[in-house]
Amino acid sequence: MGSPVVLIPSDVRQVGIHPFHCVGEKYINAVVHGARAIPFVTPAWGGGEDLAPIDEVVAIDDMLDRVDGVFLTGSPSNVHPSHYGGEAREMMLDVQRDNLTLRLVTRAVARDMPILAVCRGFQEVNVALGGTLHPAVHEVDGYMDHREDTSLTRHAQYSIAHDVHVHNGGVLEQILTEQTIGVNSLHGQGVRTLAPELRVEATAPDGLVEGFSLPNGRLLGVQWHPEWRFKENPSYHALFHWFAELIRA
Repeated sequence: MGSPVVLIPSDVRQVGIHPFHCVGEKYINAVVHGARAIPFVTPAWGGGEDLAPIDEVVAIDDMLDRVDGVFLTGSPSNVHPSHYGGEAREMMLDVQRDNLTLRLVTRAVARDMPILAVCRGFQEVNVALGGTLHPAVHEVDGYMDHREDTSLTRHAQYSIAHDVHVHNGGVLEQILTEQTIGVNSLHGQGVRTLAPELRVEATAPDGLVEGFSLPNGRLLGVQWHPEWRFKENPSYHALFHWFAELIRA
């Protein structure tokens, strides 16, 4: 049996005058060295600003036939508010990624495929399954500012920002065997209403949902970035070990 293959959808980012499809290296490293899998990076070929979508369902099913799991990464961009009934506002968006990943989630869930989702990917899962988001958590009374301080070094931005409480009886409790872990925090959006199918796995001190799963135990989403220097953080590394076991099953 060969190494498992993990599908990673791309962002679409402007570099100079041209758009490029790309994935952060830290996510690829975590799949290769943390989940011990071959990364299959796919372009975000969903319909864009001036492109009509192709037959995504057929194409997505063709892709999923070739892989063993899906890793939905973080990104500086946000899920477009139109996908969850939110108001339009100034924020970094990626409509091509939205048009791929929101369909990808529903197809992969229908197949009971292993899915690990972080940060933007976490938000995509919630929206794809019928949940909603706060477009700017820091503007909502009662919540902390979960964004990173961009004046700091990269390492400092990804350092531990707050604790999360791991709920009893879930997937995370089995993976981590701890009730409280420290996590980084680099996000502006956050869960407003949780999708009906999802179960809360972890919450921040302000009550914001930071982790969720599906009842089948094959989808796990976290709001933080466990891919960051995962070998140095046992709780981060444990998430990729869990994913590795699933994609080999």
